[in-house]
Amino acid sequence: MRSGVIAQKVGMTRVFTDAGEHIPVTVLRLGQCQVVAHRTKDQNGYVALQLGAGSRKVKNVSKAERGRFAVAKVEPKAKIVEFRVSDDAVIPVGAEITADHFVVGQFVDVTGTSIGKGFAGGMKRWNFGGLRASHGVSISHRSIGSTGGRQDPGKTFKNKKMPGHMGVDRVTTLNLKVVQLDVERGLILVEGAVPGSKGGWITVRDAVKKALPKDAPKPGKFRELAADAAASAKDASKAEAPQGDAADAKPVMIDEKRAAEQAAAAEVAALAAAKNKEGE
Repeated sequence: MRSGVIAQKVGMTRVFTDAGEHIPVTVLRLGQCQVVAHRTKDQNGYVALQLGAGSRKVKNVSKAERGRFAVAKVEPKAKIVEFRVSDDAVIPVGAEITADHFVVGQFVDVTGTSIGKGFAGGMKRWNFGGLRASHGVSISHRSIGSTGGRQDPGKTFKNKKMPGHMGVDRVTTLNLKVVQLDVERGLILVEGAVPGSKGGWITVRDAVKKALPKDAPKPGKFRELAADAAASAKDASKAEAPQGDAADAKPVMIDEKRAAEQAAAAEVAALAAAKNKEGE
């Protein structure tokens, strides 16, 4: 099981196939989606990755959160989501996941927060049919009718579909097809509509009800930061360096040579000062 990604909804457009058919797509942008922390079986009882995306001002981040981001060596993130992964799909902390984490033609599950509609009636919220247009019905044509509060059962059951607040719910759309990828700009184009408004945060995962393509990268497609790459190269060079007494003796020899040079320079300076004093 691979990790998902955090993306931002840009909007909808369409793309054309070679046959001239148009496909409506939603554009999702990856905004510095980086691994912030790991969850391990030893410490937490399960394996997961904490991903962060976007950016926040440091003054708006609490001291505890600042410490978390400092340990991961990443900038403060606006959105953090945790993804369960298998043991062989762990990505290093600080790595940035790129758009080619998915492949064209792959199916994904997309989760977002639906657009808020405010207070809505039963017909709009639950697709009720409403009351009749005539035959004694006046004024209340779009009302929901009886809610069950008669002599039997004598009450309205809990969770009855009624007018109320609509939208701002967590919605998951299954089996959306990846149509195009733009790795340089970090764009993922998926077929169809995606829940949420423009600029909203979206999570994209491998489809649960579809098989993962064979050419999908495992554990994923990502790039490490330059600092981390330099550190790993430095560690590799240290590992290749000679160990034991020879490695310990080399810096000592350099220090002794420097000390001898400094002592000789001090003697020359003293002799010059003495000559100048004799000349006076």
